[in-house]
Amino acid sequence: MMKKNGLGLNRRSFMAGSAALVATPAFAQTQGSTEMENDVSEIVRRNVSSFRTLDWQPYFSNLDQGAILVDIDSRALHFWEESGRYHLYPSSVPLTEDLTRRGRTRVTFKDPAPDWRPTPSMKQRNPDWPDYVPPGPDNPLGTRALHLSWQYYRIHGTHDTRKIGRRSSNGCIGLYNEHIEELYQMAEVGTQVLLI
Repeated sequence: MMKKNGLGLNRRSFMAGSAALVATPAFAQTQGSTEMENDVSEIVRRNVSSFRTLDWQPYFSNLDQGAILVDIDSRALHFWEESGRYHLYPSSVPLTEDLTRRGRTRVTFKDPAPDWRPTPSMKQRNPDWPDYVPPGPDNPLGTRALHLSWQYYRIHGTHDTRKIGRRSSNGCIGLYNEHIEELYQMAEVGTQVLLI
C-alpha cells in the first residue's frame, strides 16, 4: 500500500486522479474540442485512410519475382513477395509533379553501398551541390538502393528521416534505412515496379 506523503496522496487518490487524467482527452474531444484539436484529428484521420493495405491483383497479373507498388498520393510503398506475403512502408516521394514519373518499370540492380552523383538537372537547380558523395552517413541514398530501369530513378534509403512521408525527393522514392535494408533482402533483380 502506498503511504500518504505530505500532499495527502494515497493509493486510492492516486488511482482516482489517474483515471480522471486518462479520461480527460476523450471528454475534451466530445465536449467541444479546440480548432487545433479538430485540425489535428482531421489530419490524422486523412493520413490513416490513405495509408491502407492493398491487394496486388488490380495492379499486377502475377507475383513472379515479387511486385512493388508505389502510391505517390498516399506516400506508401507496397511490396508483395512471390509467395504473396505483404509489406507496407511509408516513403518520400518527388517534390513536384514534373519530377514525378509514373508507370511500369523493374529493379535492374541492387546496390549494397550506394554512392551519389547529382543528375545534370539537379546540378542546374542546385549548383553548390557536390559532384560526388561516397557511401556513408552523408550520402543522400542511405544504406541501400534498388536501381530501376528508368535512368536516374531509384528506391533508396535516407539518413534524413524527416523526408519520409513527404514530398521531398528529386524523383526517387525514399525509405527509412531499416526499411530499404529489409526490402533489399526480399526484392530481386527483375522485381516488377509500378508507380501510380
